[in-house]
Order: sequence, then structure tokens, then C-alpha cells
Amino acid sequence: MLDSNTLQIVKETAPVLKEHSREIGTTFYKKLFTKAPELYNIFNQTNQQRGIQQEALAYSVYAAGQHIDRLEEIEPLVERITEKHVALGVKAEQYPVVGETLLEAVQDVLGDAATDEIIGAWKEAYDYIADIFITKEQELYDDREEESWLGFRDFRVDEKVTESNEVTSFYLKPADGKSIASYEPGQYLTLKADIEGETYTHMRHYSLSDAPGQDYYRISVKREEGEGSTPDGIVSNHLHRNVKKGDTLAFAAPAGDFTLDTGNAPIVLISGGIGITPLLSMLNTMAATDTTRPVLFIHATENSTTHVMREHVEQLAAKNDHITSYVCYNQPIEEDRREKRFDKEGYIDYEWLTSILPEENAHYYFCGPVPFMKAINEHLKKAGVPKERSHYEVFNPVSVLEEAPDQ
Repeated sequence: MLDSNTLQIVKETAPVLKEHSREIGTTFYKKLFTKAPELYNIFNQTNQQRGIQQEALAYSVYAAGQHIDRLEEIEPLVERITEKHVALGVKAEQYPVVGETLLEAVQDVLGDAATDEIIGAWKEAYDYIADIFITKEQELYDDREEESWLGFRDFRVDEKVTESNEVTSFYLKPADGKSIASYEPGQYLTLKADIEGETYTHMRHYSLSDAPGQDYYRISVKREEGEGSTPDGIVSNHLHRNVKKGDTLAFAAPAGDFTLDTGNAPIVLISGGIGITPLLSMLNTMAATDTTRPVLFIHATENSTTHVMREHVEQLAAKNDHITSYVCYNQPIEEDRREKRFDKEGYIDYEWLTSILPEENAHYYFCGPVPFMKAINEHLKKAGVPKERSHYEVFNPVSVLEEAPDQ
């Protein structure tokens, strides 16, 4: 355990790191990739270019420092990072170079303000936190070896289905013909993609978009198109344009902490855009295995041209009395109005949302673009939903929603 002087120094200086978070993050990754270029194979280079990874790293360091004497308060953050580290294959022996480089970045950015005493305290704190992560990750590796598989396993694309102009589903079956591991609704697979013309391997997490219990995995991928200085999504475009039925892709075992509560309380699923994917897994599971627990499914998107799985959700709601579905279109087309394809026009606002929420103590699950989730998070907090009943998944490295910059 850290001594009281170290704890005090780390807690007092954590806000300074937060203030300089982007600069520290940028400096850190530049130094890290110079020292260990093989780590390019793990980190998302598109997120690097967009600055998302840098923000997430520096905030995680700040949060750990701010709560260094009560890490149980950021347990969800620790669990989320641990799950992703194991999915990516992060190793214990990689922690020292990360810690060394992080402290160098802090010194470079803060200059003389980063005294030997401060750097020494943060080194002790980093080593302490790293030991926690290494222990937790080893436990997950051990569990995975027993329940599924370690590393990456080849899967054949059994079907490739176009869901919309932007989204395509990939049905995946193991290339070795053996059975697949089960998973919890809301979890994801991690793809390792070696793309022609790319120097490094690319890793991506993709939510499983169907219920467990099938002889296949399904991921539904949105093609990410760049705008202005924002680059195209390298892997999503590769999957859409180059990968075809019969091709083989390598995936790590299912992972993730965004999973359904197992009690009897009502479930509210709120999705925006491609954020529908993990919630579809949850919805399909609730339709197949739990015929009494109330489920409220709310999906928001631009209009019917971007609305994936619309008919499927409508059919589930029609066949299952315990499922209620609402649709919000921000910019409906004339055909949407004529055929009454949506329940609300515009964004999900507090008044409308609270008018349809269940009166009981429900569990809430939401996923979508960061601005969408920040708005939903604020609505739920305003409605008095306690933190332990509010659950979310993010598709980028952002660790804590309240601190996430709008992307």
C-alpha cells in the first residue's frame, strides 16, 4: 500500500495532469511508438489521428490519481479497461515501458513543475495500479483459457448481409468447424486485421449483435467515412469493400462488461445509430428467454434510410407482449411521415423520455455516439436514476462519459 505522503502528492497533482491531458497524451504516444513501434499493432491508429486515444489515456491517469486511496469508486473504469486489455492481448511485460514513457511525458509537458518528489510519487502510484491491472488481467486470461480460447481464432464469413447504406452484418463460423464459446448479451469480439498496404496490424472491437446460443457470431459494422481532417475508418471500410463471403477473419474471444442485469426489474434499452448493435443482442435474448420481464426499446437515428433492423424489432414487439418499441427520427423523409414510421421527431428530450419510462426501478442500458450518450446520461440523472442502474457502452477509448469530449 502507498504511504500517506505519496497519496497526498498524487491526489493534489492529479488535477494538473487533467488540465494538460491532451498535451500529455500526445507526447506520451509519440514517445511510446518511438520506443516500442510494435505497439502500433495494438492501438487504434484512427483514434490516434482523431485525438480520442490521447484524451482517454490522460483522463484514466487523472481518475486513477484522484481516487488512488479509494480505487473501488472507479471499479467500472478498471473493469472496462481490463476487459479491453485482455481482448487486445496486453501483456504484463508491456507495463514498465508504458509507465516509464508516461512519466517522461509528464516531465516534458510540466517542465520544472514536475519535481523529483512528484515524479517519484507518481511512479509509486503507477506501479501500484499496474500491479492491480496485471493481477486482474491474469485472472481473465485464466478464465478465458478454460471457457473459450486465448489469442485469436480464425472464423469464416458465412454470410455478409447489407442492412443499410452504411451497415453490413457479418455472420461468422469457426474455420476449424468446432463449437463456439457462449457470451453475455452486450459483449463484443475483437478483430485482428492484417490489411494489404497497411504497415501494422489493426485491432477493433465489434459488438455482437445477436443473441447467444446460435452456431455463429454476428457483428454489424458501420462503414465510417471521414469528414474534413477526420480520416476514414480503416478497418470498417476494409470489411465493407474487401471482405467477402468465405473469407477468413481472426477474432479474440467474446469480452466486455456491458452486460444485462439478471434480476426481475424492467429493462430500458436506448440506442442511437450504430449503438443499436449490443442492445439488439440484449433485445433478442430477452425475447427468446425472458417472456415476463418488461422491456422498453428506444432507437434514435436520422430516418428510415439509416435505421437498421427496423422490421426485425417491429416483429419482436408485435409478437411479445412484454416488449415495447419506440422510434425517434431526427430528420424523417416524406415517406417516413406518410407511413408513420416513427414515434417522435427530433432528438430524445427529457420530457418525452420521462413520459414513457416505466415507473418501477428499471435498469437502463444505452449506447450510441458520445453526444447522444451524454444527453441520455443527463436525462437519466435528472430523472433520479441511480448510477448502479445506469449502464453504457462506448465504441471509442473514452472511459468516463461525463468527461468525454464531443466527437
